[in-house]
Amino acid sequence: MTTVPVYRWRLAPDGLATRRQLRALGLRPGGQGVVVQIERPRRRRGPLIAYLYRIDLALPVRPMTERRAAALAKANAARRRCPTCRRDAGYVIPTSLGMCVPCADTPRHAAA
Repeated sequence: MTTVPVYRWRLAPDGLATRRQLRALGLRPGGQGVVVQIERPRRRRGPLIAYLYRIDLALPVRPMTERRAAALAKANAARRRCPTCRRDAGYVIPTSLGMCVPCADTPRHAAA
């Protein structure tokens, strides 16, 4: 494995972007590896690390197809369905509760 050069925050060379920045430009890394790592120092914890990719080697984002949109809608619907009462909660079920808020607030589940 090759080592990646490390730069301090705001000192990386031009022509590089993070995944999020590439996405804002309508691009994706396209299989290229990380070119540079940047570190942003913090006071009481380790540094924040970001990985940068070359913009000139990035590929356009693949278009959303009908089948991909349907699969995404089905996955999001499953995240909203409560496993206890089997109803659509209208929001994503918190993983910390594992069920919708009304089901978590009932006394029989609170004691368990």
